[in-house]
Amino acid sequence: MYLSTIVHFMRSVIRPPMTGNTPTAGQEALRGEALAPVEGARENRVNTEKIRNESQVRGEGEAVNRYNGAVSFFGTEDGMNKADTPTLRAFALLEHMVHADRPLTLAEIVQDFDAPKASLHRMLSALEAGGLVIREPGAKNAYAVGPRLAQLGMRIVMHSGGRRQRHAILSRLVGDLGETCNLTMLHNTEVLYLDRMEAPWPLRLDLKPGSQVPVHCSASGKLLMALLPKDERATLVRQLKLDRFTANTITDVEMLEAELDRIAYKQIGVDNEEFVAGIVCVAAPVVSAQGEALAAIAVHAPVSRTPLSRALEFVPRLQTAAQDLAKTF
Repeated sequence: MYLSTIVHFMRSVIRPPMTGNTPTAGQEALRGEALAPVEGARENRVNTEKIRNESQVRGEGEAVNRYNGAVSFFGTEDGMNKADTPTLRAFALLEHMVHADRPLTLAEIVQDFDAPKASLHRMLSALEAGGLVIREPGAKNAYAVGPRLAQLGMRIVMHSGGRRQRHAILSRLVGDLGETCNLTMLHNTEVLYLDRMEAPWPLRLDLKPGSQVPVHCSASGKLLMALLPKDERATLVRQLKLDRFTANTITDVEMLEAELDRIAYKQIGVDNEEFVAGIVCVAAPVVSAQGEALAAIAVHAPVSRTPLSRALEFVPRLQTAAQDLAKTF
């Protein structure tokens, strides 16, 4: 399940690029200054109980998020502070910012964690100096996770404990379909190849794990983009350059939006010679138990050997493999 959080880390940098001057962190930011304990165990129980009561009485998602954030920040629900270390508190803060799905002001973070403003500001300054947090342009004291966190997440996913299982699933699928298959994730405005298994044919594309391709002209990229929450999808589309690679590449925003709507409805991504002339690709989503598209599994082949109509017949087997892959996340 921790990889689901990493996926959020990688996606959370899908925001408009920074403009203007970035505020400089204080000289003490990199000293790893410990966040002072908020209060004792008794105080922690009071804080978490107060927020939990809010969620029960008001029934609002914000109160629930505050309660969950407080439990993560203080350590344990019983107030024993078993996880009460500066490193884990920093991670709890980052995780909370990721799952907020929008920039948070310092005032909001202080309210969410019920912690001293000065202590949280020092922690944010340290994280900002390390590239793990950025200031949102045009918003006073609004913070979001930074691109360095997404880069770390990418490396964790590529080398995580489930890598062998995922590679074995790809290998079986290639043996079944007789064509090259790959596993990808969304990374900023591109698709990242987590793993890839080549079919034993002389004609192939040289795309190794770690390679990245544009989202707007790849089956996996369009699929993962189509399944994003609407606001994230709109933000990502605005950032795309929509470069042309072949005669079939979609370079018009309205046409791309219409294509994404169709893909979201069918839950299948298609690349009809849009990235490489003569190559077709079909992708299916790897979906978590919570219904979130974590990754995509795809098959691609030369159109001379496997036309698109034939590649679409592989969809049921792609979906079965996607279900198996979801268990490794």
